[in-house]
Amino acid sequence: MAGIISYGAYIPLYRLSREILVQVWGGKGKGEKAVASADEDSLTLGVEAARDCLKGFDKSKVDALYFATTTAPYKEKQSASIMAAACDLREEIRTVDITDSMRSATIALTMAMDAVKSGSARTALVVAADTRLAPPDTEYESLFGDGAAAFLIGNDDVVVEIESSSFITLPFVDYWRLENDKIIRWWEERFCREEGYVPYMTKAIEDAIDKANVTVADIAKAVIYSPDKRMQGDIVKRFKFDPKAQVQDLMFDNIGHTGCALVPMALVAALENAKAGDKILAATWGDGADAFVFKVTDKISKMADRRGIKGYLKSKVALPTYGKYMHFRDLMEWEHDLFMERRMALAEIWRYRNFYFRFYGVKCTECGHIMLPHPNFCIYCQADEKFFEQVPMADAKGKLVTYSMDVRSRAIDPPNVLAVVTFDGGGRFFSQMTDRDPDNIKVGMEMEVTFRRIHDALGIHNYFWKCRPVRGD
Repeated sequence: MAGIISYGAYIPLYRLSREILVQVWGGKGKGEKAVASADEDSLTLGVEAARDCLKGFDKSKVDALYFATTTAPYKEKQSASIMAAACDLREEIRTVDITDSMRSATIALTMAMDAVKSGSARTALVVAADTRLAPPDTEYESLFGDGAAAFLIGNDDVVVEIESSSFITLPFVDYWRLENDKIIRWWEERFCREEGYVPYMTKAIEDAIDKANVTVADIAKAVIYSPDKRMQGDIVKRFKFDPKAQVQDLMFDNIGHTGCALVPMALVAALENAKAGDKILAATWGDGADAFVFKVTDKISKMADRRGIKGYLKSKVALPTYGKYMHFRDLMEWEHDLFMERRMALAEIWRYRNFYFRFYGVKCTECGHIMLPHPNFCIYCQADEKFFEQVPMADAKGKLVTYSMDVRSRAIDPPNVLAVVTFDGGGRFFSQMTDRDPDNIKVGMEMEVTFRRIHDALGIHNYFWKCRPVRGD
């Protein structure tokens, strides 16, 4: 039976306290929201969640990747293809971007299930990530957070079975963005709640529960999408769910509303505390409503090594000011810096694409040393490059050997930290350090690499790998 065989998640390191927003705009607010770093976007968040999900899995068996987002970096250029390379998946796979709806993730999940059931894919990876922006000085600016989740769909060693599903598609307009909009627009709340959200979410949930032949009392956890903190309560009351025991926290207070990744991330959080036999309801809204009833199998115990929601919540750094948040999210027109003009060599990136996207080093078969990037000859024994074999390094960890700080840097998140990392098992990497606390960097600390957005040039997003202190273990 096809089902979820693995899952993972990712939460950015940075948090914006809602108290800072109160200081700037007034009003009330508590808690915090997760904020993507200046070098992160929905694609890089999704890569992190996918890598967490794929931990310990044979990547050569992945035949399809479905990327769900409403904030794709490109309007015409597939993000899933870049994600597949960064996850070191085969080139001979199907990749799909699914966008423009809060239901993108459940649509992607259904497509992946259909592909596996039909036999057109042995396993399919589903990734959901979003970095939505709201207008400043609105409740949505306080609410929206950034994050990602991923699920691997397959037939063997199923961790979560799908017992039933229900789908409703509507031309209902509540939240939207136009072609050139950076921030969302929305319609009147009461109309959206009474005419759209409540009646159709109710219908989808009732249908899924009936098809699964279960009762509300049988549901261990209910993951119920909500546009804000209030609307979910109407659904909870209508079905008489126990708010404390049965309703999964959507994590608005410590992560925020993560767009189409909201329900997938909450589902991962529910699975982290689930036991074999649990029935989990998941329902989402946007251009209609989708609902599922899942059953947890005894394979759930093998998921203990994922970082997931719990792991990434363990580490965070507070953004000190609203100005820093504005810089991170590029909310203003900044001074034009001629020294920051960028150039790209697309031919070189293509030629060494295994290094740039997959983060492969080369190993000299003559002396055994690993080198990054690919040199023309071995820097240790001078052997010709014909003696090189490629080595995947994205999952390698290492130690910080040395670093420097440029406190006068024009970087968005100064100081600019340049670091040298020696990997366990061989290889040395020089790069920028991200997700770091400048006051707590120490030579010898454990490091890993992460896929990030470096800069834009010629209208192209340039992605590459940076090092960072190990998170969430």
